[in-house]
Formats: sequence, structure tokens, C-alpha cells
Amino acid sequence: MKAMLIHAYGEDATFEAAEVEKPDVKAGHVLVKIAASSVNTVDTMIRSMGKDLPLSPDTPAILGMDFAGTVEAVGDGVTDYSVGDEVYGCAGGLADLPGALAEYMVADSHLIAHKPKNLSMREAAALPLVAITAYEGLVRAGIKPGQKVLVHGGSGGVGHVALQLAKHWGADVYSTGGGEKQLALIERLGATGINYKTETVEQYVAKHTGGAGFDLVFDSVGGANLTNSFEAAALNGQVATTVSMCELDLTPAHFKGLSLHVVFMLIPMLHDFKREQHAEILRDLAQICESGGLKPVLDEEPFSLEQVGQAYARLQSGKAMGKVVVEN
Repeated sequence: MKAMLIHAYGEDATFEAAEVEKPDVKAGHVLVKIAASSVNTVDTMIRSMGKDLPLSPDTPAILGMDFAGTVEAVGDGVTDYSVGDEVYGCAGGLADLPGALAEYMVADSHLIAHKPKNLSMREAAALPLVAITAYEGLVRAGIKPGQKVLVHGGSGGVGHVALQLAKHWGADVYSTGGGEKQLALIERLGATGINYKTETVEQYVAKHTGGAGFDLVFDSVGGANLTNSFEAAALNGQVATTVSMCELDLTPAHFKGLSLHVVFMLIPMLHDFKREQHAEILRDLAQICESGGLKPVLDEEPFSLEQVGQAYARLQSGKAMGKVVVEN
């Protein structure tokens, strides 16, 4: 089969088309013919940082975590899927799990679900990593109908899903963005936009919560921005973040009695830990999509499998609006 291989890591690392052995299906897994894959920030980090990240695979490697495609073969013990089923998931491209930048991949059946019927393969491939991340963060933070929820980075991959899910679950949703395009997208997705470049945290907390703060803050920006999340949160509020690899003064969180939830959705893949929970989340996400509660935003630039290097560059350029998708 055709695959895009990376032979060495680094900022200038390139993908090369190669013919490799088509993988055999194994027990508990399915063989998927890949229709599309999407590019996530963690994918670009693996390519540039390589073994400085403990989750990077040995080279030559097939990267690509997210995918949508069609089941070609079913392994022993798999009862939920049949040949011809359309599925989506996040099941490879790290550690010892070959990824989706190929014609076929073998995926653990606990890491996939049937594709949402109302989404194209491109749209479905855009969802798994970011949608599972957003879902986990909001659920672990105990989202409830009627809460005031703030999403930092609501025009980004994780953020644009988080604000849609929060709205679907009955929250009053607000989201920060830094430009006209970003704020227009946030408003189109049903949240109240906040321009963080022109409004201070104190100003928008006063404006939208009467100074009380937000019940739940979902921070997809993280790092130093977590300080803004602590400031924006209500007393005894909940903060969920996807980016916490930093040193931070937790004093503001202490005096507000905040709960901090760190989301690292790759744990099931890396440690073979409760993988079936990802399948459950993906099934629920498919129902939410089919009910009209969630629709991924795709970047306008299309890329073929052979153009995956350009797709990575597109995401890293910061010019993409929505998920960058590669089609086979």
C-alpha cells in the first residue's frame, strides 16, 4: 500500500511517498481503508520535536492520528463492526501504533465508532482528537444546563468543538478570539464573542457575569493564559485545560477554591488504558452531530495524501480557519 513516511524528525523533516506492506488485521482490531485524516497540533509537534516527545514513534514512521474510512476486514472478537461500515476515530500515529497517513491502517475497535451519518468523510476525520478532548474537559468539569461557560480559543480546533458542545448541553456560552474572522466564527457557532485584545478579563467578567465570574472555563490556549482563566472563573468554579506544560502560580486558584482539570486525551492510546471510553464518547458525539448539535469547521484549503507536508505547514502557519484535512 502507499504510505507517507517520515524518516527523520526536525523542523525541516519531510514526508516521502513509499510502498509498504499492507497491515494484517488482528484480534480486537479492524482494518480500515482510509478516506481522510486531519492534522492536529500534536502531529506537528511530533514531526518537529521527535524523540524529545515521549510519545513519538520510531522512524521510519507513519504519522496521522485522526481518520475516517471504511472497514475492510474485522479481527477476532470484534462484534460491533462489519466489512463496509463507515467509521471514524483516533487510533494511531504515536508510540508503537502506525498512523493514518496511508491507504490502510489497523485500528483498535475500542478507539473507533460508526461515522456520523450526516457528515462527509472529510468532516468526520476532523473530529476525533479535538472532539474527545473537548468532551472530556467539559464532562469532567461537570457542565450543567444554565451555567455560564467561557471557552478560550473558540475558533481553534478544540475550542470550536467545546463551545458547540457546551451550547448543546444547555450552557450560556462565551468565547475569546483575537480578530474579526475568529469572532465571526465564534458568533456563528452560537457563542458570545469576546475580543481579548481590546477587553481585559476584569472588563468582560463584569460585562457578562456582573463580576461574579464564569461557572466553568475551558482553556484550549493554556500555558500563561491559565492565569486569565483563574481570574475569569467564579468562586468554587471549574477550569479545564488542554495545555498545562508550564510552571504557574496557583495562588489565585487557591483563594477562589477552583478545581483544575487537565485533559490529555492520548492516555488510552499510549497506555492501553480504558480505550473503550473513547469508543463510547465517539458514539455519543456521532449522535450529537446527527441531532444538529455539532458540526466541524474545515479549513478552505484541500490537501491530498501526497501533499501532507503542505497540510502540516498550513496548520503551523496560523492561517488555517478550522481543521486542516488530508484526503486519500
